[in-house]
Amino acid sequence: MENEKKVVTLTYGCQMSERDAETIAEIASQAGYSRSEDLATADLVIINTCCVRESAENRILGKIGELKKLKEKNPNLKIAISGCMVQQPGALERLQKRAPHVDIWAGTHNLHNFPSLLSRAEQGKKVAEVWQEPKLTLESTPLAEQGKLQANVNIMYGCDNFCSYCIVPHVRGRERSRKPEEIIQEIENLVASGCREVTLLGQNVNSYGKEFSPAYDFADLLRAADQIPHLLRIRFITSHPKDLSDKLIETVAKGEKLCEHFHLPIQSGSNLILQRMNRKYTREYYLSRVQKIRELIPNASLTTDIIVGFPGETEEDFEQTLTIMKLIHYSQAFTFMFSKRSGTLAATMEDQIALDVKKRRLQRLMSVQNQESQDWRQRMVGKTYEVLVEGPSKTNPTRLTGRTRGNELVVFKGNSNLAGSLADVTIIEAGTWTLVGELEES
Repeated sequence: MENEKKVVTLTYGCQMSERDAETIAEIASQAGYSRSEDLATADLVIINTCCVRESAENRILGKIGELKKLKEKNPNLKIAISGCMVQQPGALERLQKRAPHVDIWAGTHNLHNFPSLLSRAEQGKKVAEVWQEPKLTLESTPLAEQGKLQANVNIMYGCDNFCSYCIVPHVRGRERSRKPEEIIQEIENLVASGCREVTLLGQNVNSYGKEFSPAYDFADLLRAADQIPHLLRIRFITSHPKDLSDKLIETVAKGEKLCEHFHLPIQSGSNLILQRMNRKYTREYYLSRVQKIRELIPNASLTTDIIVGFPGETEEDFEQTLTIMKLIHYSQAFTFMFSKRSGTLAATMEDQIALDVKKRRLQRLMSVQNQESQDWRQRMVGKTYEVLVEGPSKTNPTRLTGRTRGNELVVFKGNSNLAGSLADVTIIEAGTWTLVGELEES
């Protein structure tokens, strides 16, 4: 239908932001907008924002500026900005002055009210709504998109950890856990629509349910989800090391559908820096958790987040981070230079590290991890892995793409009708980030 309204969503940041973008897109769909990737023909553009790092915020501001040109060509175009960047204290007024062409501003606590905001914008009004605290139940927003092979499912919102560098507790609020029966029902509905893999999301999934009485924790939720018929795989992110219990590791080890992959952010290998970061664990405790994983799940894949150049980080502190990377053998690490975030304790700390020093350390860190990633994947060559087939590769449509239980990306030749099924694939070639495989004959 040529007259059908089109919506384009642009997402920055973590999987929680991606999940919020799905929610807003579903709301727009209910308001008569169909999904599109063509900005030039869009009737509504939604940017879901991130403010964790300055680099992401700068990219977002640049994109908002680009949209002004589209608005000049198409005055009927509606632009909506939502998410963490908008939620920062004092940010709304600053952003509105910088981008008066934006029609809708929405924070993280009031996504459920987007239909009302959109309706008012369609009437030609400029609208802004940013609540400082969540006011309604966690089930007041639309659930995950139906009909997709893979879906993200929120199990909780907010964070109570207040790491000294992190803005998340200030823009997403304190921890609130969804009821387990509602989560299971959502997953069952997704499976009925064709979903075969879910990723359970939370800023710290390991603290899920701590407010429940009687006691019910994340391991209990995983056990319940593992029983859902026709669901093939369950992943989760993110795990805070201080709350990674033996019970949880044992549950993953015994689970049928629970993937043997732990994203376990260490941030630094130095106890001094960990303390300044307010991470609430030591290097030794972190290593003990890794040892427990290796004991119970020898083939588990470990990924992590690392920040270099945190205030006060010495060369010795940095070397301790490099050492721990070589000890643990992460399959992948997401590495960042420390970036000041207004409103966080770390932004006001003394002993800020010079930019050239941070850049040099980041390059060394990436060099070490690239080699670790290459070595990890090279050890997979010649072995056969269960792969969930996602469909044709985006870069090479003549091949299929899928992921192992350890979340390793594999490309291989095969019939497209395998999409959505599990297949045994033998690895024949390893790159730094991608594996080439050969489909086993059934």
